[in-house]
Amino acid sequence: MTLKRAYCLLAAFYSLLLVIGVIAVLMGGGTLLAAVYLVVGFFAVLGLWGASLQRSVMNPRMWRPLAIALAAGGVVQFVLMLRMPVSGVTLTWILTSSIFAILLAVMLYHYGNRDQPLWATDSERDDARRLRAMLHQQTALTAVHREGERENHANVFKVGNEYEANITRHSPDGQEAFTERFRHPESLVFFLEKFASISINDFQQPTAQ
Repeated sequence: MTLKRAYCLLAAFYSLLLVIGVIAVLMGGGTLLAAVYLVVGFFAVLGLWGASLQRSVMNPRMWRPLAIALAAGGVVQFVLMLRMPVSGVTLTWILTSSIFAILLAVMLYHYGNRDQPLWATDSERDDARRLRAMLHQQTALTAVHREGERENHANVFKVGNEYEANITRHSPDGQEAFTERFRHPESLVFFLEKFASISINDFQQPTAQ
């Protein structure tokens, strides 16, 4: 069994739990708290399917906060369950959600990492291929973007299996410089365009010998 198939089976299992929960609520076997679990669980399962199929679902910035909320909620619920008397139905919901929330939170936290090709657009993937080819010919690339009194400089290198970008931004208010590293060139392309307004076309091409 491949890892992708195992993830899909796990996502199917969580989907089944969600369906069972919906049926239980509709039949009057759940509480208001259970309805809240189902809403959160719907989005969590949606993200789990995206992670399992390596497809982008919604925005990557939403998954890590959701993962942290799931993990924190699971821990809090488990502690409350040990300290407070609860009914059998509520106990079942709390215990089940606490156990499964932790594993789900771990997967969603990794899924929310922006440094993955699955979050790239088609144009970013095309630019990433060009960038990879350019770095194969040159050890370093330099680009400059000017807009009015603002000027951005970018120096890009490949360090081992990672891509490093050194950005310097000049403006009438002063200068700032920062460095970022990425495992995938698609993430680097996104970063350059978002934080330095630099596209692949701005990089100096290798000169013919």
